[in-house]
Order: sequence, then structure tokens, then C-alpha cells
Amino acid sequence: MCLSLFSLKLEASTKKDTIVNSFKLKTVIIDPGHGAKAEGSPPGHYSRGADGSFSSERNVTLALGLKLQKAIEKDINGVKAVLTRSTADDVSWERRAQIANENKGQLFISLHCNSLADRVVRERVGTKRGKAVYKSVRVPDRSGKGVLMLIYGLHRSREEENAIKNNQVEEDSEMNGAALDPDDPVVIILTNEYKRKFRKQSVNIANFINDELVQNDGRRTEGLREQGLYVLCHAAMPSVLVETGYINNPEEEEYLNSEEGQNDIVNSIVRAIKSYKSQIEGVTTN
Repeated sequence: MCLSLFSLKLEASTKKDTIVNSFKLKTVIIDPGHGAKAEGSPPGHYSRGADGSFSSERNVTLALGLKLQKAIEKDINGVKAVLTRSTADDVSWERRAQIANENKGQLFISLHCNSLADRVVRERVGTKRGKAVYKSVRVPDRSGKGVLMLIYGLHRSREEENAIKNNQVEEDSEMNGAALDPDDPVVIILTNEYKRKFRKQSVNIANFINDELVQNDGRRTEGLREQGLYVLCHAAMPSVLVETGYINNPEEEEYLNSEEGQNDIVNSIVRAIKSYKSQIEGVTTN
């Protein structure tokens, strides 16, 4: 059986897949991380994000997201960009993934700002009976600098499989509303193939974005890491979370809030998407 990315169709009667060689990237989901607490939102809904000395992650990511949406639709022909939030109000992780899947996204990019926790140090505060007296104090750590790409951790693969079955394999099937049998060998094969391809393409888009930010913008990078992120593994598509910089580093905070810095980040991501688009649209089957 020959299987190809984004072109798998399941026939209910014959249990065979139909291969199509004409995939086009049409929809990119942009996810501005965090947000402000919406009035009446349930407990646990709000995820504040990081703060700098004069700005907050939720505002920086929204500004980047709005600019990125415009740039994608202006500069990448035939591609629509959908935002998971376009206002200051926060959106739950569950809803963000749901928006991505409802809009049939083919690429998910989550925008965030990084921050370092305070360091705990021992500080001498005096002397008692001839011995030094110390106490532990918290000191802000503003040394973080650079970008970081995150993809979902493999330990959440079962959640990813369920998302793919519910949003990708079922969508590709021609079963006229009938429920998929999760134990059907073909369903299992298709799910695993999508999972493998999405994983590979998540790494690819992460590397494209990282390379653009480093090579064109001169940014420091912490590379690519795995992390157990709900929003990534529940989006049934290639996904990456971009830590655009350390908002609690004064120099980086200025950059993240400047027109120049935001335009640099947006333009680098757009160039990366163009490279990614060319790569995946060039995939053919024999």
C-alpha cells in the first residue's frame, strides 16, 4: 500500500486509499498565545502568560499574530490565515485546537514569548555570635536571550492519534456519516501514516522558521525541543510553537515590542512558510 501526505482517502466499501498528487497549502492557523481574562470566564480558563518590565506576552503575541495574518494573505498566494484569537480575551487550549481543526488547518503556528523564573540565592544579612547569617532571596533572572522552537512530545502520541482520527481520517473518509471503526486495520494504518508525516513536517517547519530567524535576523537560538503541549498534539496537522524571545530580558523586550522587531519576526515566518509550502507541494507519489 502506497500512502502519501495529505492525500489519504478511505473508501468504506473497498477499504482502499485513493492517492491524489495535488496537495496545496491553503489554510494556516495562527495562534497568538495567552490573552486577558474574559469577563465571566470559568475558573482555570485564563492563562496570563509572561510579563516584562512594560509589556505582556499576551499583547506582544496578538500584535505579531495580526501582522502575520495580513502578511501571509498578502505575500503567499492562495493561502488563508485564521487566528485563534483576534482580541485581547484569552481562549482556552481546547478551543484553540478546536478552531484549528474546524477550519481544516494544514499548518498550526503558535506564537509565544519566553521568560526565565527568578533565581534563588543566599545573601549575607549580618552576623550573630561571630557567625555569618544568610537568608534566601529571589533575584530576577534576565539573562535569557533568543528564540526556541517547540513541537509536541511523543509521550502525548495517543492524544495526537485521537485528534487525527476524529479530524483527519474521518474527514478523508467517504462513509456518509458512519462512525469509523478504530480497530479497523486501514484506519490504524492511515492514522499512523498521518502521525508520522505530521511529526516530520512539524520538525521541518520548526527548522525553517528557526533558520530564517537566525540567518536573516541574526537572532540567537536555543534550537528545537519536544514538550507535552496540549494545543499542539490536539491540532490534527503539522504544528510548532515559536518562542519569539525573552520578554523579561530588557533588550529582547524592546525588540519584541518594536515595529522593526515584530516585522523581522513576521517576515521570517512568512519566508519559512513559503519554503515549507514549496517543499510539501513538491511531494509526489509513484
